[in-house]
Amino acid sequence: MTTHLKIDFVSDIACPWCAVGLGALEGALGRLQGEVQADVHFQPFELNPNMPAGGQDLIEHITQKYGSTPEQQVQMRHNISARGAEVGFAFAPGGRGRVYNTFDAHRLLHWAHASGTQGQQHALKKALLASYQGRAECIESHEVLLACVEEVGMDRASAQHILQSDTYAAEVREREQFYLQAGIHSVPAVIINDRHLISGGQPTEVFEQALRRIAAGEA
Repeated sequence: MTTHLKIDFVSDIACPWCAVGLGALEGALGRLQGEVQADVHFQPFELNPNMPAGGQDLIEHITQKYGSTPEQQVQMRHNISARGAEVGFAFAPGGRGRVYNTFDAHRLLHWAHASGTQGQQHALKKALLASYQGRAECIESHEVLLACVEEVGMDRASAQHILQSDTYAAEVREREQFYLQAGIHSVPAVIINDRHLISGGQPTEVFEQALRRIAAGEA
């Protein structure tokens, strides 16, 4: 018997561990085919909601925010790249270069969910992660965002209208506040059936075991 699960994947394009976590979750769901069918919804979270236009140098940003040294950051990048390779995600070899505001990306993801199918939102999420985390592109650039929209077969003109307005801004902020008030302060946060939380970019095996246990309890 197949158990249906609702999965809310709370994350930010600016978070490399979110790319790792998504790859691991996808791998786990692949292993659980026939046992679990999941409806995955991508929910907004901004690591740097006050980041100004133009962004900030990544090394400078991480040093100020976390107090890590450049050497520690290099080691961290190597670790994340290795974890990404395990789940089939290739990070930009030299890192992302700069940290950008991701609010417009979240507005487009909300649009993809509101106007399309679950598959469209999932595809756009992966395209945005590949653009920023994989190719170190400027994810605040409307041209970069529109290229991602076109890549997954969504309507460029509609996306451009959204980016040139404040469409979905209130909705995204409302969802962000909902998860903050629910106690989510780091991402990825994977919430199953509105009750079970799996935190962080866990390995595929951890997601598989947790989903199997949850599915057994929900069946």
